[in-house]
Amino acid sequence: MANWCRISSRTISNHVKTRVNQGLPWGAVGINQTSGLSSALNPGGPVSDGNWRYQNRLPVPRNRATLFCNQRFESTVAEKQRDSFLSSESDDDHQSVDFPGGKVSYISKMNFISESSQTRVPCYRVLDDDGELITDSDFQQVSKEVAVKMYSNMVSLQIMDTIFYEAQRQGRISFYLTSAGEEAINIASAAALTEQDIILPQYREPGVLLWRGFSLQEFADQCLGNKADYGKGRQMPIHYGSRKHNFFTISSPIATQLPQAAGIAYSLKMDNKKACVVSYIGDGGTSEGDFHAGLNFAAVVEAPVIFFCRNNGWAISTNVSEQFRSDGIVVKGRAYGIRSIRVDGNDALAVYSAVSAAREMAINEQRPILIEALTYRVGHHSTSDDSTKYRQLDEIVYWKNARDPVNRFRNWVQNCGWWSEQQETQLRNSVRKQLLEAIQVAEKTEKPPLSEMFSDVYDYPPTNLEEQENHLRETVRRHPDDYPADISV
Repeated sequence: MANWCRISSRTISNHVKTRVNQGLPWGAVGINQTSGLSSALNPGGPVSDGNWRYQNRLPVPRNRATLFCNQRFESTVAEKQRDSFLSSESDDDHQSVDFPGGKVSYISKMNFISESSQTRVPCYRVLDDDGELITDSDFQQVSKEVAVKMYSNMVSLQIMDTIFYEAQRQGRISFYLTSAGEEAINIASAAALTEQDIILPQYREPGVLLWRGFSLQEFADQCLGNKADYGKGRQMPIHYGSRKHNFFTISSPIATQLPQAAGIAYSLKMDNKKACVVSYIGDGGTSEGDFHAGLNFAAVVEAPVIFFCRNNGWAISTNVSEQFRSDGIVVKGRAYGIRSIRVDGNDALAVYSAVSAAREMAINEQRPILIEALTYRVGHHSTSDDSTKYRQLDEIVYWKNARDPVNRFRNWVQNCGWWSEQQETQLRNSVRKQLLEAIQVAEKTEKPPLSEMFSDVYDYPPTNLEEQENHLRETVRRHPDDYPADISV
């Protein structure tokens, strides 16, 4: 039997604790202290690996196109699970019948399915609010090297957000968006993956790129949109992308990456790759149609994809209570036949363990997994937002001080004897210095030439595009004071 505790803090005033305990941004949730991770992800018990086979429907040439059109993977695992779920020992020919999708039992009493359970789905965590390891926790062991790198990256992400945010306020970049309060989700999830796993981010996952080796200079070049930017200055700041790091370029439209992730994961499956796709989404993105299309698509084709939802309580200024009436996001997975887990997004060890287990299932069993990480967006939605207009300041202060994921993980790493105050000071000074130098270098680097605005779309540019380019060049020549001097015409 799982043990439960209430979320509390010894460092915040009683009126704040009472207010938060009565209802977190996403409602009161039990914390599973002992947390059997394997049972949480697989409540039905162990499932054997998927046995996949091609079914040749026609003797057609075996090229990629005909393979996709005429052949399809079949899963014996899914079929056995469905048959087991739908069958009943008490069923007989008079009490049940085969409908499309499987056998369904009959009852003579009218019975509507409840709109929600009386108790919320518990939340898996390993570290308490003070960074102490919870007794009998079920988690993936982390080596000293990995733990120190995780913490160092969390600190680097924190400093990067602070400096770039200040740079935007100084007018040096046009836009920025922080990951404050969600550093554990970024770094811990990335640490549990391999370089071969493909990332389709939303816009609050720069830490995944940081973990994979994207340099501070590369971040600065993108935010400044200079000649060294891989997007050639055509994307908004923070719309990072790196083919080298298997990180798809961020785009502003919400949730479009989810159906794409399902399709990419299916291609990995067809090619027998030992890798998965991880697609991130915020709680607001789950209200988009592409969320449902992506999950259903992945479930039907049994694609090895992890849908990672950051439920941080707010979709810009819209609270989760105004988005949906369900128990958060985790319950939506079952509706599509997807195994799911809820995890404390401010607990780096819990996130690391959950993603590690989810990755193993996605690849070995060829199935999608849904992870809901409960966290809190401490910063404003972006530099275009003022979150104090729609939420209480004491709520922000509570999460920033009492439930900070960076401090919590630091306490654990320090308690293990792997970190010291001297290392802390050296790290913060070094990262800050590197970032300031990177911004100065990025500012001095030339902007991309105007021709880059019209390339990479058509093999041969159409006449209307050529006309637009010529018109722009002429406009810059006639009004040079209205355009940056370092733009090459």
